[in-house]
Amino acid sequence: MRATEVRPGSPVRLRVVTEADWTLWREVRLAALAESPHAFKARLQDWPHGGEHRWRERLAMPAAHNLVAVLDDHPVGMVAGLPGAGGTCELRSLWVDPRARGRGVGDRLIAAVESWARTSGATTLRLAVLPDNDTAAALYRRHGFVDMGEPGDVLPDGVTRERVMAKGLGVLPGER
Repeated sequence: MRATEVRPGSPVRLRVVTEADWTLWREVRLAALAESPHAFKARLQDWPHGGEHRWRERLAMPAAHNLVAVLDDHPVGMVAGLPGAGGTCELRSLWVDPRARGRGVGDRLIAAVESWARTSGATTLRLAVLPDNDTAAALYRRHGFVDMGEPGDVLPDGVTRERVMAKGLGVLPGER
């Protein structure tokens, strides 16, 4: 991603991305993995050599909701919403560029995935966060997510497990 200053007070725009936007998704995902390797189970070395097919395939997942946050015409964040089983959707790959942190970008991305999950008929929104990523866990708690107390996937070290968090999505007045 290009180094650029983010103007204070600039509006954040959320853009739904599809297979056709694979180069944009790749740019943001690789920036996320490079800048915050401690925040993701995936590693930077796992992705750059996948080629166009791998990136398009990721964005072609049926019923997925992939978003890129844009500020001052520059991509500054990303998130994915994925359908799950039994009325559950998953929030994945949330990242905000350090230059845009503290401006509500993460809040907007989480809210957008939550809205998509509700519209999809989900009753629960789940996510996994690395156990030592207290900043992200605090952001999720602010949005009503709670620790589930169940082990998540095993991380590349073969020992550590992700922290699973979830939020119930009760139907809001005026919905359905």
